[in-house]
This record gives sequence, C-alpha cells and structure tokens, in this order.
Amino acid sequence: MRVFVLLFNARTENEGIHTIQIGDRNKVLMFQSEDDATRFGVLLEAQDFPTPTVEEIDQEEVMEFCRNVDYDWQVVPAGKLEIPPEHNVEETDWQEDADQASENKETELDKIKRQLEGLL
Repeated sequence: MRVFVLLFNARTENEGIHTIQIGDRNKVLMFQSEDDATRFGVLLEAQDFPTPTVEEIDQEEVMEFCRNVDYDWQVVPAGKLEIPPEHNVEETDWQEDADQASENKETELDKIKRQLEGLL
C-alpha cells in the first residue's frame, strides 16, 4: 500500500522525515490521503516549520525505516484531521537547506544594516 509522508529537504543529502516526539520516542505519521498530508504540512508551516514536501512512498518501506532507526509509526486514515503538537523540538536531526538558510541570514543582515544606516 502507498502512503504519504512529510519530508524536509526532499531528495538531498540532508533529507529528513517529519516525526512527532512523544517522550523520548519519535513517531512517523503515514497518511493514507495526500490531501490530509498536505493539510498537516500547512499546519506545520503555520508553526514556523520550513515547508515540507509530501512524498508518496510504499508503507512497508517506511515501516522498515522505522524499525531500523527504532521509531514508532502511525497510519492516519483518510479523512482524519491530524493536528501537530503545540510544542516542537528545538533542534532537528536535519538542517534547513543551506541555500535557503543562507538567504534567510542575508535577509536578516540586510534588515539590521538598514536599521543601523537609519541611525546615521
């Protein structure tokens, strides 16, 4: 069976799968519906997460990955509204795409520079 998962930096060396941390355990959500996965991704973005990519993948492949890294998993039935937890981990195992992070830093530096120039 095919399911949909959320990936960050999809198809890069720095790819990461979205997990929910419960205590000291990580859980991967596998959505039966692409629309539900997309909706969950939009809710993550509203919490200031980077934009995730919804990827269709074989459910058994995700389960095998979870077994290998000792993660839990949950299949989210089509039509079930899954909501991200209110609190997010401070540090992820993956890092924001270097180009995007660099652009964000430059934008922040430009903003600070303009503020300093305004003081002169």
